[in-house]
Amino acid sequence: MSTQTVEKNGVTGGKLVTDKGSTTIADVVVQKVAGLAAREIRGVHALGGGATRALSALRDRIPGATASAGQGVSVEVGEKQAAVDLELVVEYGVPIADLAKSVRTNVITAIEQITGLEVVEVNINVNDVHIPSDSEGEEPETARVQ
Repeated sequence: MSTQTVEKNGVTGGKLVTDKGSTTIADVVVQKVAGLAAREIRGVHALGGGATRALSALRDRIPGATASAGQGVSVEVGEKQAAVDLELVVEYGVPIADLAKSVRTNVITAIEQITGLEVVEVNINVNDVHIPSDSEGEEPETARVQ
């Protein structure tokens, strides 16, 4: 898109560079939009690698601390384009190829509609599968022997 008008994305006349000035979008903005869009898809349990999720678990125990919407997301943002890398933990039983397609579509749509940037790629790295356990609210099994 050259000096983009992003009418196809619903932003009528949304140019980032015009003769009256330019609009710059920070990496963190695109990172947060991508993270929130990825989390909207059913089957995405969490974003981030093991270390990132461990730090997030510690942060959750601190009163007043909030989780980062951009956790597990890295981006490269240029003047007109953006590229996104996501690290996902998926729910067990969800077809990963279908999930990746849905996440990719939702992330691209959200970034292009909200920022006006063209998304050139969304790379998805599935690094874990979440398996529900007894400690997450299910009734514990009774012992077979007493």
